[in-house]
Amino acid sequence: MSVSTAEDDKLNKISKKVSKILDSRIENDKEALTALKELSNYFPENSIQARRNLRSTIEKRSLGINEGFLNEFRKIKENLDLIYEDVYQMNQTVQTMSAHLHNTKAQTHKLIEQTTKLQAESTKLSLQEVISKTFIKTFQLTPEEVSTLRNTSITNEFFAALERVQTIHSNCKILMQSGHQTLALEIMDQMSLYQEASLERLYRWAQSYCKNIESPGTSQLLTRAISKLQDRPMLFKYVISEYCTHRRSVLVRIFLDALTKGGPGGTPKPIEMSAHDPQRYISDMLAFLHQSIPGENENLLSFLKDCDKIDVTEEIQESLANISEGVVTPLRIRIEHIVASEISLKTLYSITNLLCFYRQTFSQEISETSGLVRGLRELEEASGHTLIGKLSSVVGKEVIERVAMPPSDLSPSPGVESLLNLLKELLSVAPVSESQHYYLNKIVASVLDPLLQAVNISASRLATTDMAVYLLNCLHLIISTVSLYEFVDDRIERLQAQCDAQIDTLTSEQASFFVANLNLGPIYTILQDHGKAGPLSQIPGMQPASLLNFINKFDNFTSMPELLLLPQVTCLLSSSHRATVQKRSIQVIIAIYTQLYDAVNDPYNGYPDTMNLQPPKDVSEVLFGAKGGS
Repeated sequence: MSVSTAEDDKLNKISKKVSKILDSRIENDKEALTALKELSNYFPENSIQARRNLRSTIEKRSLGINEGFLNEFRKIKENLDLIYEDVYQMNQTVQTMSAHLHNTKAQTHKLIEQTTKLQAESTKLSLQEVISKTFIKTFQLTPEEVSTLRNTSITNEFFAALERVQTIHSNCKILMQSGHQTLALEIMDQMSLYQEASLERLYRWAQSYCKNIESPGTSQLLTRAISKLQDRPMLFKYVISEYCTHRRSVLVRIFLDALTKGGPGGTPKPIEMSAHDPQRYISDMLAFLHQSIPGENENLLSFLKDCDKIDVTEEIQESLANISEGVVTPLRIRIEHIVASEISLKTLYSITNLLCFYRQTFSQEISETSGLVRGLRELEEASGHTLIGKLSSVVGKEVIERVAMPPSDLSPSPGVESLLNLLKELLSVAPVSESQHYYLNKIVASVLDPLLQAVNISASRLATTDMAVYLLNCLHLIISTVSLYEFVDDRIERLQAQCDAQIDTLTSEQASFFVANLNLGPIYTILQDHGKAGPLSQIPGMQPASLLNFINKFDNFTSMPELLLLPQVTCLLSSSHRATVQKRSIQVIIAIYTQLYDAVNDPYNGYPDTMNLQPPKDVSEVLFGAKGGS
């Protein structure tokens, strides 16, 4: 390479550097600015001497900085040397302690083993202590509980202790299942002794308590005692029996006080002040008992409310029967005296109904087998028998004296009306119910059976027509009297059948009377026997001239049929009976007339067209009206 070429390259490099310096913007170069700023600290003034000493100044500055670093590192080294000495000493101490600890551990190994064993035994004993305390707490009574059970007074604490005994006894079954049969049986025996002694003490207390209380429903302790005694049925029954005995005497006392003393301050008045009115007297006594029974029922409900091992409803009914039995004797004596006295049949029947009503009421509240219900049933039967006996006596006397002879107008005799009025009066005493049908039927039978027998006997002395009319009048009056009562429907049907039989008899008599007065007898006989033996107009009694006489009578009959009615028919009290007899007898006449009309209009019989017989239909309309008919 030539010299000129080398120079050119050098110039180019310098040129590039100059160009780069010129192209660069120094204000944007932070490092350059920082360097220049730091460099400016070396030039207090920009002089030639300052620029010449720049290198030495920088070297001195660098030397000073290095000396500073050296001093600081010397201090650090000195501190590190101190730390080293401390760490070395610590290491020596640790090694010494480790060696000492190793020696100590070797020496105390047996002691540690013993301590660990003792700790394990201590933990086991602590656990056994906890188990023992828990077992004693679960399966044993506390001294306070034992003292409470042995105390003669009964408190809430006594019941809590007794419940604790029962709980322990039950828990022993679980203990037996876990394999501790012997221990469980011993505890159960112990608890059984506590329980038996406690229940015996509780029984004696409850029995004594029941003798000295008026309203057991307010005693919570007695209620709890009865609940506990359920486990001993015999003791339970004894206490209930003692309670019922006490309450029975209380009920008898307040019943006698109500009879003789009345209420507080004389209000209400004593029941026996109304003894002059038998019906009210008996009603007040039974009403008082009926008001007392619900109170006894409420007491028993409160008394037995905690009992869950018995049939409370059945027990209450038995107890109510026991309690109420005490009043039967004083009640029976008074009612029997009244029933045996001279009272009216109506009053006696009212008393029978009262006894029947309260018997049914008490049988629902107490029981059918209770003494009170049995007593009321016996009193009801005695009253009913007395009623039927007195009624039969009255009816027999009335029948003999006033039903023997029928009146001349064939109306019912005074005795018939009197007995029916008596029957109506008795039947109106009380509303009819299913339970009263027995006595009602007995009363009706006691009156109607002798009455009908007497009416039939007296009617048998009369002629047939008079007998039928008299019987119809009596039967009509009887049916009218008893038809208001549904329970006698069967008897009314039988009476109505007797009426129909007498109506048939009277209809036959009335029809025969019509036939006789119209001279229809021979005509009917000829019509029945003739057949086709020859023309009817040639038979004696059936000639046209003879029939004209019948036609004239028949025309008069159709215009005024009432003129031919039997006098006895007009004596019928029932317009329905009169109309029935008249209608049926006229139907018989129309039937015969129809046969005659058909025969006269038959050309075979040779009657002239001038006979002028009215058609049967027209005759029926005249006799029965436009709406009637044969």
